[in-house]
Amino acid sequence: MTLLARPSEWIHPDRDAASATPFAGGSQHYFAFLSYSHRDEPTARWLHDELEKFRVPGHLVGRVTDHGSVPRRLTPIFRDLRELPASDDLGHEIRAALSTSRFLIVICSPAAADSKWTNAEIEAFKRVHPEGCVLAAIVAGEPFATEHPGREQEECLPRALRFRYDRRGRPTPKRAEPLAADLRGDAEVRRLGLLKLVAGMLGVGLDDLIRRDEVRRQKRLALLAAASLAGMVVTSGLAYTAIQARDAARDQRREAESLVGFMLGDLKSKLEPIGRLDALDGVGARVLKYYQQQDQADLSDSALMQRSRALALMAGVANSRGRVDEASRLYREAMAGTAEAVRREPEDAQRLFEHAQNVFFMGAIALQGGQPTQAEAAFRAYEQLANRMVALEPDNLKWRMEAQNAHANLGVMMYNQRRFGEAVTQFEQALRTMRAIAIADSTSREYQKSLAETLAWTADAHTAVGRLDIATAEREQLVALLEQLLRSSRGDVAYGESLVPAHRALGALYALQGRLGPAIEQTREAAAHAQELIALESNNGVWLGRAARTRLNLADYLFKANRKDEAATELQSACSLATSLLARDRTVSDWLALRRDCLTTQTIFDIGMGAGARAVASGTQALNLAKSVKSSDSFNDQYGVARAYRLIGDAQRSLGNGSAATAAWNHAFKALPRTNAERPSEMSERQLILTRVGRAAEAKQLATKLSAMGYRAEARSS
Repeated sequence: MTLLARPSEWIHPDRDAASATPFAGGSQHYFAFLSYSHRDEPTARWLHDELEKFRVPGHLVGRVTDHGSVPRRLTPIFRDLRELPASDDLGHEIRAALSTSRFLIVICSPAAADSKWTNAEIEAFKRVHPEGCVLAAIVAGEPFATEHPGREQEECLPRALRFRYDRRGRPTPKRAEPLAADLRGDAEVRRLGLLKLVAGMLGVGLDDLIRRDEVRRQKRLALLAAASLAGMVVTSGLAYTAIQARDAARDQRREAESLVGFMLGDLKSKLEPIGRLDALDGVGARVLKYYQQQDQADLSDSALMQRSRALALMAGVANSRGRVDEASRLYREAMAGTAEAVRREPEDAQRLFEHAQNVFFMGAIALQGGQPTQAEAAFRAYEQLANRMVALEPDNLKWRMEAQNAHANLGVMMYNQRRFGEAVTQFEQALRTMRAIAIADSTSREYQKSLAETLAWTADAHTAVGRLDIATAEREQLVALLEQLLRSSRGDVAYGESLVPAHRALGALYALQGRLGPAIEQTREAAAHAQELIALESNNGVWLGRAARTRLNLADYLFKANRKDEAATELQSACSLATSLLARDRTVSDWLALRRDCLTTQTIFDIGMGAGARAVASGTQALNLAKSVKSSDSFNDQYGVARAYRLIGDAQRSLGNGSAATAAWNHAFKALPRTNAERPSEMSERQLILTRVGRAAEAKQLATKLSAMGYRAEARSS
């Protein structure tokens, strides 16, 4: 499947089937949220006032740090002035304020540690923000006192503050080490604690704030000394020399930035179609090296944007190589730069566009990493930015396409939430508009790519609701469109890589309908395109993963067609690739699922070859791995577990172990998710398991429904 709204900066615009971080996103409303027990209300009021009137030193304003661009003021700060309700829910206003705040400041005391509302606010914040965005202001008690028997009553840190949360917003047993400022003392101690909180939020050193007055005094003295030493005679000469130096520096900067512009424009556009990640990565690295030699606060608007483009370019390369954490960090930094550019010129549609792309890709990475809540928040922020672009320039087709992409992205979220019928409506509406825009400007590569991506999603949604004939027609249109675009572009790698999942998905639709010949033909086409891509860049993790998935599907279809030797060769190739990818990073859910499916396919082959004992062993390995797969679609993960149990039961049956087979099938039935939103392949798995556990009437109902869709039993892998 594909994600929508790919700008040219995205190295791989067609992915298999995306909340942004809190820094500088389009939806951020508050700089910080103050969480506290109402017993600490006087301290909260003091801290709120001090933060809102704090002026950041001028030499820090505009500096780009890990926490984004340093602002002039830390406003607004959210502080709830009301008593929280007696219900067990924080309420919509509080949750909205938490999700749209950059930072959470927790006023820590024994009262706060006992407050269920303070703990709930921390939990809600941590579910959608990185760990480094939570700060502790200690006003009483001792941190981590619960680790010392007999001192539990002194604990000042709420439980949610004492433990780390993973990337999916779930608590872990790992101890957290929040940045803590001590406010327990006199006015001077409190002032120092305040500065430590500010430094933590800005991402600057504490010394930068503590010594600001001293630095200002030194600057004034230096100016006075320079003035006293300068005579009237030399003033003119110094001025003339300064003007010459200024002009020379300006010319050098103009020439350098012109070269940078070429590297990020013409040179990048020439390198991108050939798919060389090393060359693209080199371009981004050279640009960043140039800007690292300059003070970030002094960057011009154009330089700030170019630096962000270089970061986004390198983020795309990192993501393609499977380095998801690095990609996320680079996109976050790129997003901080574009947010600063938007802050400087909020009515500039082009700046909004470039910021929107970084917001989108943060969402795409969140979806890829199994973080649907964060992904949806990012997509909604992206939609708001796209709508602002259209409002500023209503006649701009590019902005209108962005708005439609954003609209379709909501369809993506509905699809991932298994609201398949709603997703169909959303995609069909977007597809109609995108067809019209693509026809209006048939020469636009970007419009054609967006049309192709929407076709892919629409076909997937139709497949999910069982309209296999409509989905097949749309997939055939997609393949024809991409093949034509590949020819007319003279081999643009973006179209070549899009053809891999396009051919493979069309082959899968043919297989669902029992048409194994066309299924094998289409999947071989996908494998050929994948091999061409790998020949260009053998280190591209996305391409390698697609190649493995394609060969796995091909092995399945060949085995069903009784071409077992060919099937075994393809299976071995697919599983070798899957193993090598997992050796890189075992946290990538797509690669874990790929290895799981390799093992389940091996189990099917073993059963079909009469190797029951070997099938039990491979099925058990598949089951153990299936239990560890945690993707963005938890239901799909559960089907993977159920399928593994079912195959173990089938293998035990082939060995004559009736009781072991029955036990495994019962486990398979219990593992099935409770949902009415099933894709045809999932309905088929449920029907097979129902048959195994003797629920014949229910199995027959599903078989009838599948047959009406055009699903053919001979296409099933059982």
